[in-house]
Amino acid sequence: MTRSMTAFARAGQSLEAGELIWEIRSVNHRYLELHFKLPENFRAQEARFRAALQQRLNRGKVECYLRFNVNARQSEAINIDPQQAKSIVRACQEINQLLHQPSEVDPMEVLQWPGVVQETKLDMQPVFAASEEALTVALDDLLANREREGARMRDLILQRCDAIQDIVDRARENMPEIQARYQKKIHDRLDTLDIDVNPDRLEQELVHLAQKMDVDEELDRLDSHLKEIREVLGRDEAVGRRLDFLMQELNREANTLGSKSADIASTNASVELKVLIEQMREQIQNIE
Repeated sequence: MTRSMTAFARAGQSLEAGELIWEIRSVNHRYLELHFKLPENFRAQEARFRAALQQRLNRGKVECYLRFNVNARQSEAINIDPQQAKSIVRACQEINQLLHQPSEVDPMEVLQWPGVVQETKLDMQPVFAASEEALTVALDDLLANREREGARMRDLILQRCDAIQDIVDRARENMPEIQARYQKKIHDRLDTLDIDVNPDRLEQELVHLAQKMDVDEELDRLDSHLKEIREVLGRDEAVGRRLDFLMQELNREANTLGSKSADIASTNASVELKVLIEQMREQIQNIE
């Protein structure tokens, strides 16, 4: 299955303690590069989150964002340390006895004293487990989006493979005519000069020129590479690097075809090949 490296997914889960929301964004990259932005309480779970993604992704720059919105009922609860509060009140009363103008103890000032008000501690284990479940859901959605985009890219690449195949077939059909026309051009030029030419020597030069113009090997390799591309696109694995290598091979054959060109039709075929190969290469840069 051909997969794109560009995708987005979002998944959430509601708990009694609050709401979990995962957002995952991925773009093309040479390797697998993971970035996490997590609430402080979830930092210790990053290794587990990272392992989950590494098991199912091969390439791409992936950014993962987790938000945890604590339930308002949980955050409004206030826990007081009675012993600490009593100690502070008793100390205030003892100080008042030493003063000429004692004052009443202000409860708000007592609450502001460090250690009197204690933060409500949530049981994070169920939250951690739910965050892993939500990550799995988001990851499933991400992979589904990658596969849908990859299927569209696969169709575009195959269309360009067909177009390249048409150019190769035309070039193979036209090559005998091009060689014959080129040889006739040489004969006509020699006739115009009206000079005696050694027939054996002329035949050797024409054979040498025909060998220099021969592109059967390049056309055969283009056929082979196109066949390999179609086969690779059908594999159920990461194929981006293999396809990128095949684009380099196609481009090299197109360059050789252009360098051996002795006719405007061959030159145009080489240019058309390069345009199609570049279009394919741009698509393949985004395939996992």
